[in-house]
Amino acid sequence: MKQLWYGGKIYTMEKEHETVEAVLVEQGKITAVGNFEELQSQADELHDLQGATMYPGFVDSHLHILFQGEKLVRLNLAQAKTAEEMLELIREAAKNTPADQWLFGEGWNENNFPDKRIPTISELDEIRKEPILLTRICHHVVLGNTSALKNGGITEDSISPKGGEIGRDSQGKLNGLLYDQATNFVTESIPREGESYIETLVDELNIAIDDMLSKGLTGGHSEDMSYFGHFKNPLTAYKRVIGEKQHFRVNLLRHNAVFEEMMKANVEFDEPFIEPGAMKIFTDGALGGATAALLEPYADQPNNKGLLIHTDEEIENLVKLARQYNEAIAVHIIGDAGAEQIIKAIEKYPAPKGKRDRLIHCVVLNENLVERISKLPVVLDLQPAFVPSDFPWVIHRLGEERLEYAYSWKKLLDRGFMCAAGTDAPIEEIDPLLSIYAAVERKKVGDNHEGYLPSEKLSRFEAIRMYTYGSAQAICKEHERGLIKKGYDADFSIFDRDLFDGSSEDMVQAKAVKTVVAGKIVYTRK
Repeated sequence: MKQLWYGGKIYTMEKEHETVEAVLVEQGKITAVGNFEELQSQADELHDLQGATMYPGFVDSHLHILFQGEKLVRLNLAQAKTAEEMLELIREAAKNTPADQWLFGEGWNENNFPDKRIPTISELDEIRKEPILLTRICHHVVLGNTSALKNGGITEDSISPKGGEIGRDSQGKLNGLLYDQATNFVTESIPREGESYIETLVDELNIAIDDMLSKGLTGGHSEDMSYFGHFKNPLTAYKRVIGEKQHFRVNLLRHNAVFEEMMKANVEFDEPFIEPGAMKIFTDGALGGATAALLEPYADQPNNKGLLIHTDEEIENLVKLARQYNEAIAVHIIGDAGAEQIIKAIEKYPAPKGKRDRLIHCVVLNENLVERISKLPVVLDLQPAFVPSDFPWVIHRLGEERLEYAYSWKKLLDRGFMCAAGTDAPIEEIDPLLSIYAAVERKKVGDNHEGYLPSEKLSRFEAIRMYTYGSAQAICKEHERGLIKKGYDADFSIFDRDLFDGSSEDMVQAKAVKTVVAGKIVYTRK
């Protein structure tokens, strides 16, 4: 069955402003692009865009889909503007949470509070004696009540693990905060096994992917394999949700904690809809919780340089392990010290031929690091929405002198780096148009200023191409995805307006009207 798509503006994204009249699709692949009159006679089925605008499929290059599903069903604390508002939301949720269940909350951010005050463990204990666990927006810090900490075996005598910290107040008492590796004490104590648990993951995955499809996303590169019990739990959920419907493409990064086990198990994936991804490594934490590893101390915390998750030797051994299996790595780097640590290891053990390593976030760099990265086979996986989320407070955290290479998307693109775009959802809102707006305007929608570090603004073509061609480059599939071109996968994101027309504010009002994966319409707006 040959389909012909026509009747609207169709951007190839190969060159700026390049459009075609019609696209012919057969068996999930684009077989021809060109003139409607010439291609019409070859088609068995006509798909009139009715004035809508079509792009290559938008793909979120870095997110955690199952965590996003949890966010959509859990208590949302992102809108709290004060610690008191946050506590009131928790009180209301506690009324409807059974005593035999944990109360989970997501997305709190004390940087949005005028006084930056974080609720105390005693305030949480007053609300509920059963476990409360609240994940900070960055997912590198959690806040728990006494019951949650006890569940993880944490007492006043507990010692902070390497690469993490157990928070304490000015008197040295537990304050309920756990940073990076210390969060594992509690999160790993939550029961995560059995068929009913897998069905919970299936439900959350369905919710998350349906939401992504409704926003025009045809795929995502997700890291979920080590947070939901045995890796077979999330993998089984993906196979039930995507493998049976074949309505979405996911590239599954494999955390270093489970990577070798998965490789030895010869895990089968349902390609090309469920694909194996690189080994995921974290070098450091996040700027919001002041755990990102910096070469020089934080400007607002002179005695703190953040946290490196691994020693140099451990990082080198992880990279060597990936190379033993002929695999690339995908590395979380926020601070310049984290970047330096992994760059040193990649310089010693570069990516296998035909593959690229992925440097994720790249928030704080310097000229020396950028020059060294330019000599490596890497893709930069950037999150434009970090800018409106982190500014202006991050200026005081980093200091003016570090801003030249902070959140420097334009500088990196102009240096010729391959760049992909994602949201790190649930950290940021999953809507790709909000990320594109952030890349282009470098501010929140509706803010009345020229943007933070405006010299780093991208054009709309650059920002959209990071979501299409850039995401394909991140997994070395730019020869078959990311463009509307003969021989490429027929993955399309179709919006009710041209994203290149009008103001940036007009652009974010666009709605996905159809989402197409492998030539199959998998979402239609009612």
